[in-house]
Amino acid sequence: MKLYWLKRILFSIFSLVVVLITVTFLIYNLMDRSAILTGDAVYNKRRYNEQTMRAYELYEEYGYLTYQDFNFYLQNKYEPIYGPDYAKSDEFVAAEDALFNNVGTNYKKNPDVAAFISQYEGYGHQIVFLPKVTNKSGGVLSMPKLLAVNELNVFQRIGSFFANFIRFETIWDVQDDRLTDRGIHIEWDPRSNMPALIGNGTTHKYLVYFDGNFPFVHQNIVHINLGKSSKGSSKGIDTVDYMMLRTGSPYSTEQEYPKDLGTGVTHPSTLDFHTATYSTADYDPSVFNDHYSSVREQQGGLTRIGNSFVIGIISTIAAYIIGLPIGLWMALKKDKLVDKIGNAYIIFIMAVPRLAYIFMFATIGTTLFNLPFKFVFAENSVLPYILPTVSLGLPAAGGLMKWMRRYMIDQQNSDYVKFARSQGLSEGEIFSKHISRNALIFLVHGIPGNILVSLVGAIITERVYGVPGIGNMLTESITAFNNGMIIGVTVFYTALSIISMILGDALLAKYDPRVSLSGQRG
Repeated sequence: MKLYWLKRILFSIFSLVVVLITVTFLIYNLMDRSAILTGDAVYNKRRYNEQTMRAYELYEEYGYLTYQDFNFYLQNKYEPIYGPDYAKSDEFVAAEDALFNNVGTNYKKNPDVAAFISQYEGYGHQIVFLPKVTNKSGGVLSMPKLLAVNELNVFQRIGSFFANFIRFETIWDVQDDRLTDRGIHIEWDPRSNMPALIGNGTTHKYLVYFDGNFPFVHQNIVHINLGKSSKGSSKGIDTVDYMMLRTGSPYSTEQEYPKDLGTGVTHPSTLDFHTATYSTADYDPSVFNDHYSSVREQQGGLTRIGNSFVIGIISTIAAYIIGLPIGLWMALKKDKLVDKIGNAYIIFIMAVPRLAYIFMFATIGTTLFNLPFKFVFAENSVLPYILPTVSLGLPAAGGLMKWMRRYMIDQQNSDYVKFARSQGLSEGEIFSKHISRNALIFLVHGIPGNILVSLVGAIITERVYGVPGIGNMLTESITAFNNGMIIGVTVFYTALSIISMILGDALLAKYDPRVSLSGQRG
């Protein structure tokens, strides 16, 4: 048993690394990265060297490379020496003149330029020089630029991914000389009437706290980093944190401001003060009593992962409740009317493209039952979940019907069934006590997978119905070239798939006495 689990864990880690390397290579090496430039308004407005610099900014933002600008190199070198007027120093002016008045490679003769090139070539960076651009009359259209560019390879990205995979908050996270009282302590939280773990010097103020939102106990001590978003409103947010953001509208409640905490004085506010993080900017003393003043709004609705899970788990349960009994009934009534109708439905589900029957279910639901088609147009908090659940559950039920019927019929001619008949058992008893149990063995292995895959969401279904879930995250990320989130979501999918297979093996070994995870028994 121990050997099995060790092999499984090692193979799972290996599989995860292979998937990560493959996806990273596909995204950063085979996809045309210039496509991200065409939709950038700033890039399209700029010209000459400024446009090239904007391209490097975007490539760095999307994780293709890192670069060092020579001007920042000069600033870091001479500002500590000359102060705010560093740009007027003789050394700084001489270096800029070397670039501006360059002929051929004369700019390399400047000592600062030579030092910059030598340092970054030693790091393996590529030196890029963009000479000034002039018009026919000699007027300067674009100033010269000198860059050291580091094109990131697959192994650098993989190493960075695993190096930053888990992060722990410490009392030294905040870099602010004004913060002198650092530590972690437990105090009573009047908002929840429960104790809370409070940090000072940590990124978040509330490290462990309780509230009325699932999962009711929240922590900000350990953070799993699957890669940060590089685009849109989610820019800079880690994939896991983005999955856990609520998708409903902001709402206001009567609550105490941090300044008034414990006094009983309440104010209407949409802010969720449990999400407070440290901010070096000045804070409003009428609301806050320290620099933990950066907070998110209270939002209704479920999280993205919650939306996918609710739809997925209900559709999975419905599929088993519908599919298994009907598959059993079809086997009992083989070649009768019930079996023919069931087979017709199975063939229909298998033959018709998924997108077609999703729209068919949507049309029936919206016209006959007045159900909302899109989440954004739904006024009721329950109704928008119905059509996506039906679109997932009914096809899955068809698959279970097919396999249950097949396994039941396969078992009918087994020796143990013939023996049971010879003992005088009725066909109903044989089906319910013997055949159905053995037929279910083949379906047990997939139960953990069906449950865990509910967390992943259904890409096509969520896209069609506008569900703010995990499945839709992947398509949105691919469309927006949100590379960090694509990798994060893919790793999340892979990890759940691996876990579901391991749990399926364990459940099968528990249910079927013929299967053992021990190396001695097979």
